[in-house]
Amino acid sequence: MQPTTEPLGTTQRTLLRALLHNQPGLTIDALAETLSISRNAVRQHITALERDGLLARGPTQPTGGRPEQLYVLTNAGRERFPRQYTWLSEVMLRTLRDQLGPEGLAASMEAMGRAVADHMLGAAPDAPLATRIAALNQLMGDLGYDTLPPEPAAIEARNCVFHKLAAEIPEVCRFDVALAAQAAGREVEHQACMVRGDPVCRFHFVPPAAK
Repeated sequence: MQPTTEPLGTTQRTLLRALLHNQPGLTIDALAETLSISRNAVRQHITALERDGLLARGPTQPTGGRPEQLYVLTNAGRERFPRQYTWLSEVMLRTLRDQLGPEGLAASMEAMGRAVADHMLGAAPDAPLATRIAALNQLMGDLGYDTLPPEPAAIEARNCVFHKLAAEIPEVCRFDVALAAQAAGREVEHQACMVRGDPVCRFHFVPPAAK
């Protein structure tokens, strides 16, 4: 069955966002508490969203008694969140990979990441790291990455804007790494990646002494 593209109601959007922020899954009780609605109302929304392919049953959660069912976001559900690309970008990147090869495409993605950082941020090289990371975090949030409040030396994103594309063309991730490195003026370790199955994408800024 093809996932629906019908508009979602406010409660359903909030429910899907709760699952986006809790990727191991949530129970009906947890969703009812998060949304401040009844368990029966949650069940009705789950039935509709599961029917439409936007969420699915995940593993069960031990409770000491009867295990509780967890519900998780599907890839179709992820696609209901803002993505700053179109089918044309997929065609273009596949064409570039065919012409340049994987390493050539990776180098191009890095160059684009650095260019976006310079164009959108333009932080002074001597600006404090915290200032640069805060500006980067704001930019990534604006682009749709749904970032968490930044740590002193790391940024975590809960919504990869290239998720579907990066699963097919992993060189795309080099854009994110280069964007973060250029913006912060530090090397970046891509410590976690949603395409690799992690719950978030985590970018850690390497201290100069650790290079």
